[in-house]
Amino acid sequence: MAQAPPESVKTADSAKPADAGESADAGDSAGSASAAGPARTAEYGGSADSPGSSGATESSEPAKKPADKPGKGSRSERSPWRSLRYPSMRWWSAANLVSNVGTWMQLTVQNLLVLQITGSAATTGLSLAVQAAPGLLLSLVGGSLVDSWPRKLTASVSQALLGLVAFATAAFVAFGVLTVPLLMVLAAVTGSIATVDNPACSLLGNDLVKRKDVPSAIALGSVVHSAGRLIGTAAAGAAVAWFGMASAYVVNGLSFLAVATVIPFLKLAPKEEREPQTAHERPAPAPAAGRTGRPRRRPATGGGTREGLVYFARNPRLVALAAITGISAIFGRNYQLTLAVLVTGPLAAGAGAFSTVSTVLAVGGMAGAVLAGCLRKPSVRHVAVLAAAGALLQAVAGLSPSLILLLVLVAPMAVVESVSDTAGTTVLQTEPPSHMRGRVLGVWRSASTGWGLVGPPLLGALMEFAGARGGLIVGGLAIVAVTGAAQLLQRRPVRLPQPAFRRTSAEPATTGAGAVPETEPAAA
Repeated sequence: MAQAPPESVKTADSAKPADAGESADAGDSAGSASAAGPARTAEYGGSADSPGSSGATESSEPAKKPADKPGKGSRSERSPWRSLRYPSMRWWSAANLVSNVGTWMQLTVQNLLVLQITGSAATTGLSLAVQAAPGLLLSLVGGSLVDSWPRKLTASVSQALLGLVAFATAAFVAFGVLTVPLLMVLAAVTGSIATVDNPACSLLGNDLVKRKDVPSAIALGSVVHSAGRLIGTAAAGAAVAWFGMASAYVVNGLSFLAVATVIPFLKLAPKEEREPQTAHERPAPAPAAGRTGRPRRRPATGGGTREGLVYFARNPRLVALAAITGISAIFGRNYQLTLAVLVTGPLAAGAGAFSTVSTVLAVGGMAGAVLAGCLRKPSVRHVAVLAAAGALLQAVAGLSPSLILLLVLVAPMAVVESVSDTAGTTVLQTEPPSHMRGRVLGVWRSASTGWGLVGPPLLGALMEFAGARGGLIVGGLAIVAVTGAAQLLQRRPVRLPQPAFRRTSAEPATTGAGAVPETEPAAA
């Protein structure tokens, strides 16, 4: 999806995952051409043999005992791959894999390109900061636009625009006219488009599946992201060696256009199986008791950035999730820094050993994302417990006397932390009401960009003071402490803001029967 720094690259949540889907028109023909009707019926949880579909009568064929419906504990309902039952999910995941490969090819080449042009590591870092800056400043506006516009249209347009930027960059590189100021402008444009693209694509994936399968869709998006990262970084070197640096931008541009082409054919889950996408799909609030006349209008769309901030700040579960994720990102996810210093310093190993550690981290992350898909309804408590467990493993890893023991500890640490991160993404994308999710994701991206910029320097200062082992140990204990405090915070009752409605001057500001309640009991 959106071309952005590694933390926010195309998760299907998504995602970009992410930064997942359901049934596509294209998928209906390519996925199951032999039995389109029955397959589609079974796909939505119904029976492939609907009443009246067969010419047989009771007298001509013995009655069959109806098959048991998949229950809460059935194997199919617990499968991390259950979202792949939807044809659109398969198309969406395939397109996202291609897009993630292209994104990581470009990200890998981009740093080399800046170094080649300028020879300055500082300028390379500045280019990444310029691309990340719109996420800090414009994500609230981007999230508000996602809540106001149809998600398929928004995602298609943003993906096409990102593709055009990638093609333009490829042309500048191929003709040798790319300068540092021009590169900074292209990075800023990419980051600005990503403020709309990231939440649009993340939420579109969720709209393709039934509510109960959203955790599986988000987990699959994490797997796709990790796989795209592994393939893309490896393919970048080969592409540059054979075709030059411009080829990585061409591949990324084609990958964006591939996603933009697939999106119009994706089929959303039935409305009764998912929540409405935008305020236009939400029913108008009922008139107040005892009132006559026309009801109040639907919630206003467009803008609404302040409403997103207020909702986020008044929801203790989201604030607690932000605290857990933020402290974990600062002190517990910068392993390219902490483990690199530990491996090459106290453990006296080389670059090859650190490459092995990085591979174990990547494989563990993919395994954790798969396990997270088995969760039916993740909560902040799940995120907190898993984050604390991963932090304790990190602290113990800081005491490792040998590389072998470090690898033994890093594997479960990566799995646990990946499950925690994926569960947190699921809570973030399902906790708010559907018409607020774009703005909530906008608030989240602004916050995550902030701690992404603050984290490395702060952690580096800690390691300068306490050493490599001390940085891992102190960081792990800090995560445990903040996680415990966040658990206490999220138990407070949730106070939700009332939605802002347009009304005429003749309509008094009374509360209708269908208004959003002011308080809501906190979930465990």
